Amino acid sequence: MTTQELNTKVEEALDEIRPFLQNDGGDISLISIEDGKIVNVQLQGACVGCSVNQMTLKSGVEMTIKKFAPQIEKVINVSE
Repeated sequence: MTTQELNTKVEEALDEIRPFLQNDGGDISLISIEDGKIVNVQLQGACVGCSVNQMTLKSGVEMTIKKFAPQIEKVINVSE
């Protein structure tokens, strides 16, 4: 998979989970993909101070991204 294809797949995954985050007053954006394995995202809005954002990141965001791009090993939230 090319870098562009990987970016597209990750964005598609984020588009799938974004409505759930926006429903709770939050959002997410893709910051970068390192070595084709590590995705850096930034949680926004209500997600920033949410006590369950790490759970959301692992069980929601990471799982969805891996469904679209199985080679991704880890998703990291980058603070503002």
